[in-house]
Amino acid sequence: MVNYDSFNFQHLISPRPLLMIAGSEAQTLGHSKLAVQKAKEPKELFIVKGKNHFDLYDDLSESGPKLVDFFGKALA
Repeated sequence: MVNYDSFNFQHLISPRPLLMIAGSEAQTLGHSKLAVQKAKEPKELFIVKGKNHFDLYDDLSESGPKLVDFFGKALA
């Protein structure tokens, strides 16, 4: 999957809301930042401090409320 260039399809997401959630310690954080940078609005990158990519699956205490807030506003 690392060789797959999803950035070529970034324009197909808009105008759908994009929320990317990444851990500050995730090896994939750079990919998330670039994806959000290339996306059109509405978009947001939410970084959970001290977490890696896999930590986010087990702990939804920060990302869960963020999902509700972001999509509650973006889809209203």
